[in-house]
Amino acid sequence: MADFETPEIKEFIGIPALQEGSMAHSSPFIAYTDHQEALGYPGELVENWQQVALDKMDDLRSRYRSFQVFLDSCVKCGACTDKCHYFLGTSDPKNMPVARQDLLRKVYRRYFTFAGKYFPKLVGAEDLTEAVLDDWYSYFHQCSQCRRCSVFCPYGIDTAEISMAAREIMDAVGKGQKYCNEIIGKVFTVGNNLGLPGKALANVLEGLEEDVEDDTGVAVKFPLDVKGADILLVTPSADFFAEPHIDGLIGYAKVFHETGASWTLSTTASEAGNFGMFIGSYENMRRVSMRIRDAAKELGVKRIIFGECGHAWRIAYSFLNTLVGPFDFLDQSYPIPQHILEYTWGELEKGTLRINKEENDHMTLTFHDSCNVARGSRMGDYPGGQFDYPRNVIKAVCNNYVDMDPKTTKEATFCCGGGGGLLTDDLMEIRVKGVLPRATALKSVVENEGVTHMAAICAICKSQFTKTLPYYGFTMDQIVSVHQLVSEALVMKGSEQEAELDGTDGDDTEE
Repeated sequence: MADFETPEIKEFIGIPALQEGSMAHSSPFIAYTDHQEALGYPGELVENWQQVALDKMDDLRSRYRSFQVFLDSCVKCGACTDKCHYFLGTSDPKNMPVARQDLLRKVYRRYFTFAGKYFPKLVGAEDLTEAVLDDWYSYFHQCSQCRRCSVFCPYGIDTAEISMAAREIMDAVGKGQKYCNEIIGKVFTVGNNLGLPGKALANVLEGLEEDVEDDTGVAVKFPLDVKGADILLVTPSADFFAEPHIDGLIGYAKVFHETGASWTLSTTASEAGNFGMFIGSYENMRRVSMRIRDAAKELGVKRIIFGECGHAWRIAYSFLNTLVGPFDFLDQSYPIPQHILEYTWGELEKGTLRINKEENDHMTLTFHDSCNVARGSRMGDYPGGQFDYPRNVIKAVCNNYVDMDPKTTKEATFCCGGGGGLLTDDLMEIRVKGVLPRATALKSVVENEGVTHMAAICAICKSQFTKTLPYYGFTMDQIVSVHQLVSEALVMKGSEQEAELDGTDGDDTEE
């Protein structure tokens, strides 16, 4: 399957023996000139790149006080060293969060601190050279910005912010990553990460309407660009074509249908994801987010609801109002924005939805807490709601549920290994090795608790798991969307399932 060795799953997740430089060869494809310039960056490495890089670092430390605090405050206590899934999967010491931070911290000390300027060797300061830049490009693209290490850092140092800053510096000198920058460009020109044009999107939705009606006997609509609708659904573009994502989209539509909601999708805001965060660019993150505000105003909606996407929900919950707010034109009696799980759980609590949990009895479920949801957002009006809401919905539609090891869930969850702009085939080795801790926890509940499927609420997690978990003996169809489970269990009014349950399926018998 690959030209690298897949790590062996052991009974417990342990600290590996160090293999220095074992992942030094790993780096993503460099962005083409068009990809760079579309985002406002130079098309290739500029001649005076060292000075441009240092100027950008100076700019970032002046704009974001946290960045300089994180660079100054590390005391090398080692609390983070074994918390990174990439270090645990690769054994490369530069994938320890503290070591990865130090790649940039050494340069910062050399040029921006008194001791580093005059006594560089005493404080571990280092000149910015091409070899250092290459190290940055390799190892800062071996960080998914999941922030697990930050949970265990006694000083709260956020490695994700340092990785984001490093990537923005590299973009500024003309050495950006093809995957992220190309995708952001597609959003600007087409409206979504896939480059799926409006006509193609409309065709997909029409096909889904036919499929759902054939399956249930109910004419469930997937509306697009409907002005005056109450709800604008913003969902990851993976929901429009890939499994298990599209099964989740069907679940959203069924829930909206059954609750009588007036809703719509938008061709110009047909993407919840925002890769501007992955490259550390406030300007591009804001520009991507502006599509959602513009679409909401143009369509005249009252509410914005986000589908199942991890980093999209973090940006929506934590940044959307400051990026492109205020949203004073929306109905203030609803959360701005709202997650689809908040909506569905609210309807389940009200008893609006009729559920037949037996439809999911062929599965025993567990749940993967996506890192950006778990450590960068909330659901509901209380701390920890982001952990409860998904589990509440799963348990409401399934009879069989088991949690994984608590050391690997909720705020301590392990990343899927494909987030932060790493979900690209040119980084397959780091993705496969990075999923090892989650695969280990999953295998434990599969063998000891009879778990058959793992649910997730993140498009990147679903894509990553279906591609990488087969390296460890799992199958692609063991990964499901939470709203896929809702879709299977939901008994819609007038459906064939309702007729079967109520004994009114219309079978004629002759007397």
